[in-house]
Amino acid sequence: MQLRVSGIVNDSIVDGPGIRLTIFVQGCPHHCPGCQNPQTHAFQGGKLMSTGEILSKIRKNPLLDGVTFSGGEPFCQAEALAELGREIKKLNLNIMTYTGFELEYLIKNQDDKNHYADLLSVTDWLVDGEFIESQKSLNLLFRGSANQRILDISQSMRQHKPVITNFGTSYI
Repeated sequence: MQLRVSGIVNDSIVDGPGIRLTIFVQGCPHHCPGCQNPQTHAFQGGKLMSTGEILSKIRKNPLLDGVTFSGGEPFCQAEALAELGREIKKLNLNIMTYTGFELEYLIKNQDDKNHYADLLSVTDWLVDGEFIESQKSLNLLFRGSANQRILDISQSMRQHKPVITNFGTSYI
């Protein structure tokens, strides 16, 4: 399966807990004012990469704690990211996914065509909500604006409500 990718960063420590490989997907419908990745907005930009090619990059880095799906908007390519995520899970790595959508929207609007549920099923932590420039803070852990939440997806699905996570000191 193919993904339209804006870029890949190896050894990131700012896109989730631990050492991560971050995949910036191409294409975003949100166009948040002040977005730090405006080059990812166009759906025809970036380059096509196979999930196998990306998985090969992940396998080559034995130091990784996890992989981050960022963007652009990952849920615009949910099917391919879910496929990649299933393979990442076989490597015992965790997954953090960033989205401009809120979890409640993704759950309410999931269907067999958009594969939102499939991507959520491989996501350990979801940073949800659009970036709001007036709420920007450089003091927030793994998020850009105060409205965004870091959600524990397995707990959120089990409790049928968003469960905000606090990573504690082990990842800070």
